[in-house]
Amino acid sequence: MASGRIAGSVSAEAAILTAQDLVLKHNERVLLDHASFGLGPGDRVGLVGRNGAGKSTFLRILAGELQPDDGLITRQRGTIVGYLPQTFELAPEQTVYDAVREGGRHVLDLIHEYETLPGHTRRHEELEEQIVHQDGWNLDTRIRTALNQLSCPPDDRKIGQLSGGEKRRVALARALVAQPDVLMLDEPTNHLDTDSVEWITTFLASYPGGLLVVTHDRHFLDQVVNGIVELRNGVFERYEGNYTDYLVARAEKLASEELVEHKRQMFLRKELEWVRRRPKAQTSKSKARLDRFFETEADAPPATEVDMDLIVPPPPQMGNRVVDLDKVTMDFGNKPLFTNLSHVFANGTRIGITGRNGLGKTTLLKLILGELKPTGGEIRIGQLTRFNYVDQSRLQLRDDRTVLDEVSDGTEWVQWGETKLSLRGYLKRFLFTDDRITAAVKWLSGGERSRLLLAKVLKRGGNFLILDEPTNDLDLPTLRVLEEALISFPGCVLVVSHDRYFLNRVCTGILAFEGQGRVVFSEGNYDYYVDKKKRTEAALSRPAPAASAPRSNPVAAAVAPAPAAPAKPKGRKLSFKEQRELEGMEPLIQSTEAEIVKLEAQLASPEFFKTQGARANAVITELESLKEKTAKLYARWEELEALRAQSA
Repeated sequence: MASGRIAGSVSAEAAILTAQDLVLKHNERVLLDHASFGLGPGDRVGLVGRNGAGKSTFLRILAGELQPDDGLITRQRGTIVGYLPQTFELAPEQTVYDAVREGGRHVLDLIHEYETLPGHTRRHEELEEQIVHQDGWNLDTRIRTALNQLSCPPDDRKIGQLSGGEKRRVALARALVAQPDVLMLDEPTNHLDTDSVEWITTFLASYPGGLLVVTHDRHFLDQVVNGIVELRNGVFERYEGNYTDYLVARAEKLASEELVEHKRQMFLRKELEWVRRRPKAQTSKSKARLDRFFETEADAPPATEVDMDLIVPPPPQMGNRVVDLDKVTMDFGNKPLFTNLSHVFANGTRIGITGRNGLGKTTLLKLILGELKPTGGEIRIGQLTRFNYVDQSRLQLRDDRTVLDEVSDGTEWVQWGETKLSLRGYLKRFLFTDDRITAAVKWLSGGERSRLLLAKVLKRGGNFLILDEPTNDLDLPTLRVLEEALISFPGCVLVVSHDRYFLNRVCTGILAFEGQGRVVFSEGNYDYYVDKKKRTEAALSRPAPAASAPRSNPVAAAVAPAPAAPAKPKGRKLSFKEQRELEGMEPLIQSTEAEIVKLEAQLASPEFFKTQGARANAVITELESLKEKTAKLYARWEELEALRAQSA
């Protein structure tokens, strides 16, 4: 989008929050180049862009925490803005409940003034209207709901006693209960378990005010936002729809830019021959042609974006046994985290671990690594298994050191399979340019720090990767490359994540911590596990069909002996053909869903539109057909399962 225009679905007059012609430079880098943005009521916008592009900085400007070098921020009168930054402050002496309640301070102040004023005054009526408009009388209910749904610590716990993840959940609850006119969230799903992410996704999908969110969670973006704004080359570009719509539209846009650039280069090559001949007669026609050549030559080509290369070093050889869990039990105090967990990790598998916080996901990782001993059962590790663990808190970086110094362990080389790779070449695979390789860590953005931590840990190699929440703080392009690297990794991968999109793309199986010591393994990706769980719960909750009672005869009932209890009626049994159909239903659904994932990945790839754009409509038609087929397969599966349950 051209600089100076409003990147939003509303006009500048209708917007409740507007940024006009913002300019911001950091050292020599231009983060905002006369960038303009508008947010209106009902706008739910996802702000995307590469790490270091300035997304979090822009939110700080809108929140009034940072001043731009130039430009103007305007709000409609009386607009209340709520903001959850990546780095926040909570009073350590406050309790959890008081900290969350502080999010509704503007409502509490209105209620306090309302209760101290005499009735039947104009101000009293105005305050009542404002309180009703902001749903102020239900503030305590909203607080209780947010605390429960986000799995916050007990009400009376002091903030100073909480972990970083617990503090973030409290800060998120505080931002949500305010229900401001404009809500800005920077990575709201970090440190949340899957259930909490689902709740906040549902909550925000119908948020009545304006919502601006920075997040790497693509499932969240697909379910919540109605527009995507990309911060690219210092300006904002608006795309209507959710994240999937954005991927398709952006791929088409990039393909169009490539076509324009190709035509420009063809024109320049053709005209260059004419320019070199330079006709002696300087007619007005030849001069105009010459001017056109130099104008076209001066036009800058579209900015190219460089993606990370595959970042996981080739693993050493794996043995027949990788890791075997045999009836593993782990207690925490007198409370069992999980009991009798058995699973065989095989080479080439990628297992995702999901479940609410506190159920033992990270504990399982530490048991496998040998950092903890199980209460019961046995863990057998293969002789050739070599672990590489990226933990949730990651390693600590020292701000005063350079990027190169942080990764170097006294050598200038990294072992890359059978060969060696220079340390600088290795860092360039993580998108560190020469100037950033020699920059101090303290000048890195949050995403650059995450890439540096990954580079530091992954260079150790290993054939069994264990990743605990690896997607936190990574930008979307880096996430896609990490996914591709893990998918092509020939060893074994075990990953804890709440990122549903990530789990769907990467995992071949799911270990789900469902509570009460229960851990369930499901083949396939996360969506398949969720659908299977819902069908199982529906089948268990479905009441058995009631037998039709015969008409009573009061006279016979008076003289006849009490009849024996009637035998339980049985439904018809599955035929041999239906039994075979039921047995083959699960793998058939898995293969169909795998085709859907494959086609969706094609449509999400800019390369597809560049090289096979003419096939786009055919692929979309095939994708819709497969989705319809999958829905029918699920319906048939449920029907056959119901018949089998009745005949049992």
